[in-house]
Amino acid sequence: MATNTAHTQAPGGAKEPFPPFQQDTFASQLLWLVLIFGALYLLMARVALPRVGGIVAARSSQIESDLAEAQRLKVETEAAVAAYEKLLADARANAQAIAGKTRDSLMAEADQRRKTLEDQLNRKLDEAEKAIVATKSAAMANVKGIAVDAATAIVERLIGQAPAEKSVADAVTEVLKR
Repeated sequence: MATNTAHTQAPGGAKEPFPPFQQDTFASQLLWLVLIFGALYLLMARVALPRVGGIVAARSSQIESDLAEAQRLKVETEAAVAAYEKLLADARANAQAIAGKTRDSLMAEADQRRKTLEDQLNRKLDEAEKAIVATKSAAMANVKGIAVDAATAIVERLIGQAPAEKSVADAVTEVLKR
């Protein structure tokens, strides 16, 4: 049975050389190489590189504008922070002033109340001392009377005769003074 197979071998049984290395096709390969690289160069130079350059330039200008905007916002933020800190310091100073005024007024009010209370207590103490002195004087007067009566009774019992009331009163007064 005979089969038709494609001729894949070189005459004489040797294999054909690799097509790009065949010397008889070098000229056409070089021509196509120059044409393809020329077309690629023109395509890159006229279409792709200007687009890429435009994109790079646009991106560069966008980055510069973003950096400028960021710098502007940073300055605004720093100004806002400074204003906030100033307001906060003013508020703290105001709060401290209010607290100081309140503390001073409360201290003055407390001092006034304390002085009023001390005056009331001193008056009551004076009244109590006067009452004590009056009570002591009354008690001493009663004690003097009782002492005179007791001394008179003792002397009468001892000697059998009642002494003069004035002399007993003078003696009791003399003893009570000691």
